[in-house]
Amino acid sequence: MRNSGIDVILNADNFVRILEGLVVTIRIALASMTFSIVLGILLGLVMMIKNRLTRCLTKIYVELNRIMPQLVTLFLVYFGLSRAFGLNFSGEVSAVIVFTMWGTAEIGELVRGLVTSVPKIQYESAEALGLTKGQTFGYIILPQIFKPLLPGVINLATRMIKTTSLVVLIGVVEVLKTSQQIIEASRYKAPDAAFWMYGFVFMLYFLVCWPISLVARRLELKFKN
Repeated sequence: MRNSGIDVILNADNFVRILEGLVVTIRIALASMTFSIVLGILLGLVMMIKNRLTRCLTKIYVELNRIMPQLVTLFLVYFGLSRAFGLNFSGEVSAVIVFTMWGTAEIGELVRGLVTSVPKIQYESAEALGLTKGQTFGYIILPQIFKPLLPGVINLATRMIKTTSLVVLIGVVEVLKTSQQIIEASRYKAPDAAFWMYGFVFMLYFLVCWPISLVARRLELKFKN
């Protein structure tokens, strides 16, 4: 007897499996964003060092990670490193590494731009007060860039959640992979399962990303005013 695609989604076991896959998606994005924020701030500060070699290397890192498709980097880390150097990372760990590299580059460039926009007189005033460079950045510069940095970081989080769908190609069983497995198992009983299942996955991504986008938009408008 044939079932509809809706019945496949409403099946308790399938529904739980999809939510478990969604947890994997969120876990990868959350871990990647956490590392990206810390490393991105450090990278942004390093990019401000007045050294030609340092600036050149950081610029190359940023441009490579912003231009290179994440899918290619995923294959390079997951398949390439294992064969070339015997580093057998799991799919999930490979995904976190790749997305952290990308996120670090994005946030690093944001931090560099915001630090550059701080008026020069503030650095001179801090120097006149006898503050070291570390104290200047810690007490004066970083608190000023924190608020305008937030919308960019939140927008990046949204993009990262959506981009995690690529990890299905390296065998990570996240929400999309789980859906594909359910569709394959139901192809005879429910031929229209693909339409309803992918529609449901679309809705899950929307429900996760939409509130984050709203927060980013509100923060952006608030800081502009």
